[in-house]
Amino acid sequence: MSLPSLYIGRGRSWIVALFFLLLGGLVVGFLPEAERDASPTDSLAQGYDSTRVVELAERFPQEGDGTALILWTSTDGEALTEEQLAAARESLFERLPDDAFAGAGGPPAGVDAGAAGPPAGVDTGAAGPPAGVDTGAAGPPAGVPPLPLVSEDGTAAFGTIAIDAADGAENRDAIATLRAELVDEAADGVTVQVTGPAGIRADLGAVFDGANFRLLAATAAVVALLLLLTYRSPILWIIPLLVVGLADRLAAIVATHTLRLAGVPWDESTIGILSVLVFGAGTNYALLIISRYRDELRASEDRFLAMRRALRHAGEAVVTSASTVVLGVLTLLLSVFPATRGLGLASAVGIVIAAGYALVVLPAVLVLVNRWVFWPLIPRVGQAALVDSDRSVWARVGNQVAKRPAAFIAASLALIAVMGAGLFRIETGLGPSDQFLRKPEAIVALDRLGESFPAGESDPALVITEDDPSRVVELAEAVPGVASATVGDTADELTQVRVVLEPEPGSDEARQTIRDLRTAFEGLDMTVVGGTEAQAVDSLDGSAQDQRTIIPLILALVLGVLFLLLRSVVAPLVLVATVVGTYAAALGASWVLFVEVLGFERLDSSVPLLTFLFLVALGIDYNIFLVTRAREEGLRHGSKRGMLRALTATGGVITSAGILLAAVFAVLGVLPLVVLAQIGVIIGIGVLLDTLLVRTVLVPAIAILLGDAFWWPRRPGTAGRRALPAGDPDRQAGEAAPVSAQEEASVAR
Repeated sequence: MSLPSLYIGRGRSWIVALFFLLLGGLVVGFLPEAERDASPTDSLAQGYDSTRVVELAERFPQEGDGTALILWTSTDGEALTEEQLAAARESLFERLPDDAFAGAGGPPAGVDAGAAGPPAGVDTGAAGPPAGVDTGAAGPPAGVPPLPLVSEDGTAAFGTIAIDAADGAENRDAIATLRAELVDEAADGVTVQVTGPAGIRADLGAVFDGANFRLLAATAAVVALLLLLTYRSPILWIIPLLVVGLADRLAAIVATHTLRLAGVPWDESTIGILSVLVFGAGTNYALLIISRYRDELRASEDRFLAMRRALRHAGEAVVTSASTVVLGVLTLLLSVFPATRGLGLASAVGIVIAAGYALVVLPAVLVLVNRWVFWPLIPRVGQAALVDSDRSVWARVGNQVAKRPAAFIAASLALIAVMGAGLFRIETGLGPSDQFLRKPEAIVALDRLGESFPAGESDPALVITEDDPSRVVELAEAVPGVASATVGDTADELTQVRVVLEPEPGSDEARQTIRDLRTAFEGLDMTVVGGTEAQAVDSLDGSAQDQRTIIPLILALVLGVLFLLLRSVVAPLVLVATVVGTYAAALGASWVLFVEVLGFERLDSSVPLLTFLFLVALGIDYNIFLVTRAREEGLRHGSKRGMLRALTATGGVITSAGILLAAVFAVLGVLPLVVLAQIGVIIGIGVLLDTLLVRTVLVPAIAILLGDAFWWPRRPGTAGRRALPAGDPDRQAGEAAPVSAQEEASVAR
């Protein structure tokens, strides 16, 4: 008895369908997603200096992820008045800890920490800060209270406070409360905004408030529309949508609890990407199974027998495809970024659930509702199968390709090369102000800060050292691109040194200065450089390390799966090469689109790896759908004719699946994060290129040109198919073989 016979039958399908639907419904209804224990280092490269600085900075007051920067600016463009600065100072002093003045022996003479007035002897309207106060520091030097530092033009002032929050939710609430209070306390004619690490972290988290619902609703709407257009049935589309939708919610719950049990962190974007992946892959599997089921209904009156036959043929492709994707995403566990490792494990869980529901639950439900579910295009016994049609679009495409395969190969490769030309101009590494499609308050304030304060002063590099801090300052000030260096707080045996950089934040020059600083500190006792620019440098280096490690492994795994599936050498190499070419073309074309149309200046450093992974792992699905059918058709019709028949049979479903997958990934644009928009655009372009050109023209042309050599060292006729025992009700001698009396009698029994 074949595996589908275990759960597809008159007395079994309703039990299977009811069990898994109830099980999924109970889990979704009563078990929430696991709570996330966020850490400031989840998105940072492990083993790098900037991550070490974040960990060490927790020993110091007013440092790390809990630092908020408050910016007061004049709304009329004039210098802030004494009364306006006094109100700002009072707001700041009220939020300082009791020991803020401890290093100076108490508050400045004549100043009540809560007073509205300035410290004695300090001119609040001065063009610069009080004497001895370094404006380059993100907070004041040791022992000096964090007075609002006034810009040279007098139109802006800023100060820093610490935000005590255990997790991202508390931080968002604290920042929201702080912003509301500051607006109430601000003097007339003053705009007050909150930025800094805590403000940016809060706004980044706010992007995902309600995001799962918006993303799920948008994804479901896109899938529903495309399924309706694909099936042209007012009923059929509902079944795969509900099954995949349940699998999506189940995947989010199981994945988060798996991550928590495994101790693997994840970030806010993980569930969003997981949802898109489950919907996209799950619906693709459903399309393939339903397409084959409809064909089998034209050869058999019995829908249970038709579904078992469909699963035996399409099921192999789905299992192989899902296995490839699971192995591919699990390679992310080797990433140096903890959140990326979380995405890999969550995606693997999601694909397993999506494939399971597509292979088990969807077929069981479909056979229960009978063939009328395809109305008005109900498949009837005796109708010509799609593979036998010579009038379909894909049959005509295949015939044209077969006439001039070399010309189609040359044209396709030329187009891929032209699209990939932009690949060599790509720059990576987004700064904080470039991460949002719609800039929130923290980013707007950061940009405004740069207008009134010199570059680098509001966000200096932070050096933590066990060596002589005066030596660190001396070495730092000798580095080209360093404006100043100031000794800060001391904790245990560690000392902070704040280093102000001259280059514009986010520039290549600023990042080179960070590298030069690290070179200068070589040989000192435990001295590490951190801060925003250092994190950007380490993110680029960590991403490059991930690419060197993970990309070759992905290719090796995909090749291995194809070798085992096809038992061929040439075909897997050709198929993987086409997928890599698709990725290069999509990345190059997307870069031109980003620069010329969307105004992006860089890619996020994580984008090249993630898009490579998803394009290769998901793109290989379409290869598998095509070549497994070509191998099957080749058993009876030979290599060339078998490939043309496979194109005729799968061209429509592959195209539908590709368009749907591209549209689903485009839904990532619902969230205003540049990195997700970039991932969605690149994968969308790549999938469309793969389905409309590579899988329907280039691969068939290469296979036709090579003939039997495409399957070397085996011929399609000797590739074999799993033999079923004599008397098995699912046994069939060849494609579209008539149902035997024995089969019909067995099914009836």
